[in-house]
This record gives sequence, structure tokens and C-alpha cells, in this order.
Amino acid sequence: MNFALVLFLLLVATAILWGIDHFYAKKRRSPGAPSPWWVEYGASFFPVILIVFGLRSFIVEPFKIPSGSMIPTLLVGDFILVNKWTYGIRLPVINKKIVEVNSPKRGDVMVFRYPADPSMDYIKRVVGLPGDRIEYIDKRLRINGEAVPIAPQDDYLHPDRLYYSPRFLEKLGAVEHSVLIERDVPPFVPQVLDYPRRENCTYTTAGVRCTVPEGHYFVMGDNRDASSDSRVWGFVPDENIVGRAFFIWFNFNDMKRIGGFH
Repeated sequence: MNFALVLFLLLVATAILWGIDHFYAKKRRSPGAPSPWWVEYGASFFPVILIVFGLRSFIVEPFKIPSGSMIPTLLVGDFILVNKWTYGIRLPVINKKIVEVNSPKRGDVMVFRYPADPSMDYIKRVVGLPGDRIEYIDKRLRINGEAVPIAPQDDYLHPDRLYYSPRFLEKLGAVEHSVLIERDVPPFVPQVLDYPRRENCTYTTAGVRCTVPEGHYFVMGDNRDASSDSRVWGFVPDENIVGRAFFIWFNFNDMKRIGGFH
């Protein structure tokens, strides 16, 4: 469901009711006569919906993490906030950028509309910028021919399944973050989609090499062997970007996670 569209339609409907009451119906009623219930309720909801719509469209938007592709950074059940203006101000519903602000940087955790089905929102980490040459060969990430630095960390214990995964500290640009890379999973299983600009990528049993087109980004999950990302369905166009994720505001299963991430 396109919640932004539903909210916009509610905003228009309540704005019309508020306008009818304020500019027409109120002047025709007898002094002290009550407004019709449908006008009163519609007009009273209008300012509330306007504030929610404005905040959600231009400032911050809440999301819930539905899958484990970003473990250990984000867990299933995390409720996060997404900064809507970091990468420019966009018109709601149609997502058209009208004001340039910043561009995504390597290491950013970004929410975007899934290119294969724009009705769905995905969240991944930005790995490749326009023009970058990305290689993920034998589970080592290289950008423009240079290996991305990684260092071993303590193994990660999955709290829901009670098993360990090898964890590494990876540095993308100025951002350091943990990634999980399983030893027993093949480097790459080529079950890829037929996505736009697929000719920019070359697949082998060892992995994938891609050149990121202009106006597009290459993204990956931090849980590298349990993430469907740009290796599978291709590049994220700029027009699909929703915003930068930055804050965990709730988790029913683990209150200690509140306030984390950044």
C-alpha cells in the first residue's frame, strides 16, 4: 500500500471539508448552530493530517526493518527514522527532486524504492557511487581496484537462532561498520534478475564486477550472504531514493537498542 498516497488523499479530503466549513457553511448557519458531524470531524482532522504529512514528506519518516539483510547494524523489528531531506527535497507521492542538497556517500544506510517493484521500500548500505567500478570477488569488496579495508571482530551471535556468524569491521569512506560474511556459503550464486543496465555487470562463480551508471548507486546488505541487493537486482536510480536512515527509535524485543545506530 502506498501510504504517502493515502495520506495525501486524506489531506485533500479534509482540506476540502475544512474549506467548505470555513468559507461557506459557517456563514450560512444560524449563530450558535453546530456544524454537521462530517464537516466538524473532517475540519478538525485537517491540521493534524497536514502536520503529519509535512513531517513525513519533508523531515523524517518512520520505517520498520522487515528482514535480516542489514544484521548486525539493524535487526528485524527495529523501528527507525529516515532523514527525508539529506539527499534533497522531493515532492511527496511522485518523489521528484525539486531542491538539491547532498548526494549519497559510501557507507550511508539508505532507504529507497525497490527498482523491480517501486511499491516496496528497501534498506541497504551504499557501496558504489556513479562511475565506480565495484568488484565483489571471493567475498572481498573492491572499489575502483582498491580493496575495502576489513578487520576480524568477535563472532556475532544471532539472538533469534542462537548460532554464530563471522563478523568483520569494514571501512567504506569515513564510515566503519560491521558486516557478516559466512565461511561456508559460496561466493556468489548467480540467480540474478534481468534488470536495466545489466550489461554493466559481469558474473562468474567467484562473484560479480559492475560499473555503476551515472545517476545510479550500488548497494549491499551488511549481512552479505543473506541479502538480496545490487548483486541480484541491479542499481538504484536516484529517483528511487527515499532518504538516509539514522536512528532506532523503538524495538519491542530489545529496549536497549533505542537511540542506537546514527
